[in-house]
Amino acid sequence: MGIFTRFSDIVNSNINSILDKAEDPEKIVRLMIQEMEDTLVEVRSAAARSIADKKDLNRKIEALERDLADWDNKAELALRKGREDLAKAALVEKSRVTSAVDVLKQDYLAVDEGLAKLNEDIARLEGKLEDAKARQKSLLARHKTANSRLAARKKIHDYKIDDAMVRFEAYTRRIDDVEGRVEAYDLGLPKDLNHEFASLEAEESVKEELDALKRRVAGSNQAATGTE
Repeated sequence: MGIFTRFSDIVNSNINSILDKAEDPEKIVRLMIQEMEDTLVEVRSAAARSIADKKDLNRKIEALERDLADWDNKAELALRKGREDLAKAALVEKSRVTSAVDVLKQDYLAVDEGLAKLNEDIARLEGKLEDAKARQKSLLARHKTANSRLAARKKIHDYKIDDAMVRFEAYTRRIDDVEGRVEAYDLGLPKDLNHEFASLEAEESVKEELDALKRRVAGSNQAATGTE
């Protein structure tokens, strides 16, 4: 069974509502498009038949209108010739043809009105079809994007990547361990030469200041003793 069962179901449908309720929107929209296209072919065929009917009715009406003119001329001719009986008979035929023309004209109007409605229906159906095709493109694009995201997520959570990250962390810890061992060897070792010389210079400077301080103190003590 198709998505739609009648033409009115299509032109009055709410595509968004149908897709929202569908378990498989892509499948549903494909079915929609197929049924709309099939229905459009049927409606166009009906319109073509109506156009053919209009042309046929128009030809019949034109032929009967020529008969009307002919019977009218015959009635006038008979009356001029003094054949009132023939004139009446011609007018009776004219009346019969007039009635037939009236019927055909009513049929013509009905077909014309039906064709106008078919044209409106075709326009509405084409609009629905374009809407469905646009939805299909959107759904396909979303499906493609979703598949790409899913593939990326699978890669992210792939055990191979997880295993690689574990190995990377283990390798990093090994490097940290080696660096720690190197730094451990440096602990307690003599300071570098520049540092040694700086220490000597600092010690020399302190010694000179200490000697100078001793001399000042000694000098002060001598001065104090001489005064006494």
